[in-house]
Amino acid sequence: MKRLLWLDIAKGLAILWVVYFHFFRTYFEHGELPPADWTNLAASAVTVLGIVWLQISGLGFHAVGVFIILSGWALMESTARRADAGGLTWGVWYRSRFLRLYPMYWIAHLVYLVSPFVVRPEEVDGRVVLSLLGLRFVDIEMNYYYLNPAWWYFAMLIQFYLLFPLLFWAARKLGPWNFLLAACAVGFLTRYLMLVVYPQNGMWVQGGFAVCRLPEFALGMTLGMWHSRSTARAERFFLGGAGLVAGLLLYPAALQLYHNGYAYIFVDFATGACCFLEVVGVAGIIARFPGPAKIFGLVGAFSYGLYLVHQPYVIWLGLRIRDQPIWAFLLIAAATMAVLSAWGIFLEKATNALLDKLIRTKKT
Repeated sequence: MKRLLWLDIAKGLAILWVVYFHFFRTYFEHGELPPADWTNLAASAVTVLGIVWLQISGLGFHAVGVFIILSGWALMESTARRADAGGLTWGVWYRSRFLRLYPMYWIAHLVYLVSPFVVRPEEVDGRVVLSLLGLRFVDIEMNYYYLNPAWWYFAMLIQFYLLFPLLFWAARKLGPWNFLLAACAVGFLTRYLMLVVYPQNGMWVQGGFAVCRLPEFALGMTLGMWHSRSTARAERFFLGGAGLVAGLLLYPAALQLYHNGYAYIFVDFATGACCFLEVVGVAGIIARFPGPAKIFGLVGAFSYGLYLVHQPYVIWLGLRIRDQPIWAFLLIAAATMAVLSAWGIFLEKATNALLDKLIRTKKT
């Protein structure tokens, strides 16, 4: 499958936004005392630029929804191509997914355990076994954020992979838009039951029970089908500016869904879709400039490694620079994201190379 540069750029933007958000949140909100110049910033934040920067920085977690959508998109397009070529075997498909996900995930555990300069809020105990298996939703309050809180996403992703043959069949059977409606109905009903009728721990809705995030994943699958069937039309919408403008106009309405208990059922889907339109729209602009496109595309192509290792580092560093002025924080954040991107790329490339070598040796 030929990689789409603008999609890799979108992944790069999304993962860097997540990294920056974790850094920003630690610097501003972790602990009891704000940074030394927080009061001055609040006083000077009458400027539109300051207000916009604070608001946008605080929305970085919406990029998680972008990754859920992109995951559905990539899986749908690649699997559909394989099915159309007559080479789809679910056993082989699961093997390739396993080799894609778990080895790097295990390496991330090893890196966490041996690395200096990482925050370790909990001791390593028997829960590490469930973490290594990806079963972080087992005894969810104890395990979901264990060791590295960002790894909750992995537990959700493996659930989607287990469901994917059924979802793929339904999408091909119903067609893209009917499938999206059906998936949204199932996902929103599940969220309604877990939020209103039988209230559960919010971790289940966040992704501990993947069906709660099915609308976003199904949106990605639907967009992948649309892109495959009407490539020029889809790319004209996403990259030509229409999607970017639509996201800007709809985002304020999506944010209002946070303020009502029933409306919260739809907030992750709405904010994720709007954020997706913004990120992809910006990716389309960056793709026109070869230098930045190459850099962001490389980060996006290896975004998995950066996702797995970044959070303990940025929390460790964020806690130690809270007395620095904001301009220094921004410079440190930019440098840290560059270093962590290089580290994540190196780890993922090295892991993939070692895995390929082991597989070739076994075949021989």
